[in-house]
Amino acid sequence: MDDIIRTMRISGSGMRAQGQRLRVIAQNIANANSLPQEPNENPYRRKILTFRNEFDRAVGLEMVKVNRVRADMSEFNRRYEPSHPAADAEGYVLTPNVNTIIEMTDMREAQRSYEANMNVIKTSKSMLSSALELLR
Repeated sequence: MDDIIRTMRISGSGMRAQGQRLRVIAQNIANANSLPQEPNENPYRRKILTFRNEFDRAVGLEMVKVNRVRADMSEFNRRYEPSHPAADAEGYVLTPNVNTIIEMTDMREAQRSYEANMNVIKTSKSMLSSALELLR
């Protein structure tokens, strides 16, 4: 039974990490169309989340954790909009380096990983309940 509980804890850490990933993706999507308001000001910069394994001494297990959230340093996009207050001398405005198709793909992947961890917990819970029934 101890292994089942440990399995549930590992899956729980995976769910927490994917939940954080979904929040970062939601922030990227929410800011995909935000523009700077002043010339020479940068628009929203996409954020990327990385994971790491961390040994949790309290439970004696390797758990997945968010390593860090960092800025995606890829180039900003440019859009010709000479009447915009943040347009440069050539009439271009910098736009966020967020590609909503990539964000939606990442969101789908995070959702599937979250669901997989949820299914592991459900199955583990069912196995634990069955084991307890046998002991009665």
